[in-house]
Amino acid sequence: MFAVIRLAVLAALLAACSHKPAPQASFRDPARSMYSLAGFDAARLSGAWHQVAGFGAACSGGAIEVGATARFDLCLADGQKQGAGALVATKPGRFDLQGIGPLWVLWADADNRTVVLGAPSGAYGLILNRDPNLPADRLTAARDILAFNGYDVTKLQVY
Repeated sequence: MFAVIRLAVLAALLAACSHKPAPQASFRDPARSMYSLAGFDAARLSGAWHQVAGFGAACSGGAIEVGATARFDLCLADGQKQGAGALVATKPGRFDLQGIGPLWVLWADADNRTVVLGAPSGAYGLILNRDPNLPADRLTAARDILAFNGYDVTKLQVY
């Protein structure tokens, strides 16, 4: 009887010591569908972009330069993240950025000045603009697109 109790106590102690990763923050309702721009031409992402809004906690925006390699310094939920990696198209309007993960193009304005990117997991959502100053009309449009795709825009930080 005591052996069974000791085994139960040991099992409980081992279970308490096991490390479970913290759940990843999500800024969108996973029950909502998320849509990407199927007709988006990947060449439109080339060049320099300023991160003008996102769901990052303690940082103030960032930037990404898309060329043969994407170089990024982005404000994400877990803070500022810098790096460089391949930006690989997985489907039209959907990419995988090495070091970040999936990036879906949710919206881009017709003149290629503003783009909204998101992750199906809701771990991040980004508003990028060619210029660091985003006009109010495009901010409103970008915010509406994020909300349409299930993001909680009350948590969106404009930098």
